[in-house]
Amino acid sequence: MRTILITGPGGSGRTTVAAATALRAAGDGIRTLVLSADRTDTLGTTLGATTGPTPTRITPHLTAWRPDATAGFRDDLARFQDRASNVLNLLGASRLDPEEVTPLPGAEELTLLRALRDAALSERHELLVVDLPPTQQALALLSLPEELRRYLRRLLPAERQAAAGLRPVLGRLAGVPMPSEWLYETAARWDTELGAVEAVLADREAVVRLVAEPGPAGTDDVRSASLALALRGLRPDALIANRVVPEEWPAGLVAQQRKALEEWQESYDVHAVPHLGHDPRGTDDLTALAVPEVNDTTSTVEWPVVDHLAEDGVLVWHLPLPGAIREELDLIRRGDELVVSAGQFRRIVPLPSALRRCTVAGAALREGELRIRFAPDPDLWPRTP
Repeated sequence: MRTILITGPGGSGRTTVAAATALRAAGDGIRTLVLSADRTDTLGTTLGATTGPTPTRITPHLTAWRPDATAGFRDDLARFQDRASNVLNLLGASRLDPEEVTPLPGAEELTLLRALRDAALSERHELLVVDLPPTQQALALLSLPEELRRYLRRLLPAERQAAAGLRPVLGRLAGVPMPSEWLYETAARWDTELGAVEAVLADREAVVRLVAEPGPAGTDDVRSASLALALRGLRPDALIANRVVPEEWPAGLVAQQRKALEEWQESYDVHAVPHLGHDPRGTDDLTALAVPEVNDTTSTVEWPVVDHLAEDGVLVWHLPLPGAIREELDLIRRGDELVVSAGQFRRIVPLPSALRRCTVAGAALREGELRIRFAPDPDLWPRTP
């Protein structure tokens, strides 16, 4: 199944573009699901139908789904209280009733990730169009599965889980209770679920599309989003310039938009969507929007390791980071991981196997690409006869 992830700054019309993209694909006979996690039914308002926790059929080939974060959070909390009942009773804690539970910040994002995984695994649809939150929240959402899995591995490493039979003995020897079995079972289940979500997001069939209104604010957001995506090994499949005004509108606005469009066209596959003169409502308006069709491109960008051992005695890791500024780049080697910071964004990435046996020999930013040099460690690198 192909997945199209759509995001943009608040007020850019990303939900409208997501709905129009899904409607166009469904019109071509592609079984399509459009997914949103907004608490308010912006998606339904745009489509001219009510959407909610039960998937709603909009057209013969289009279904809309807006999962309920509150219900999901209540179910998760109920399961947690059931599994942790012994610990809660020992602490004298009282259980929370479902009626008094409200979702915590971030519940919508977790609900959207779970729905994304379930939709991908169901195989009921050929295309999944995801109306992501505004740009900054969407970027955090895309990194969440990888970060949470890393935290789980650090807090509950696999070797400790494998020693389940030793825990009672270790607990008696240490004189303190060891973590109960359900904790490790829960961690393993979370790791499996997060791994499934991460696989969907990392699939070459999943693409990211940015939506922005041409202008200074939109340009700043596109530049920031592109750098954050690049740090995750992604690039926009398309940049959708939304609400492009006709030539007869005020000259200042027209000139401002044209300047942004010309700048964007140098680096992105830009698709201009015209301003209808009103907020699009219903399938007729959505059909009038010139959104790009589903194609076979990918958002995945390779980070190759190039062998320069014969010439310079180093391996060079190439990380494309368009828009990065030299003064805002930072690198820290931590064991078999590399912490890469670019402006306000940061990612901890595992080193390729060949580079784990090397030391960092330097780095340089050239033409929007970070090139990190690694020199083989004589104590770890295989010796030639």
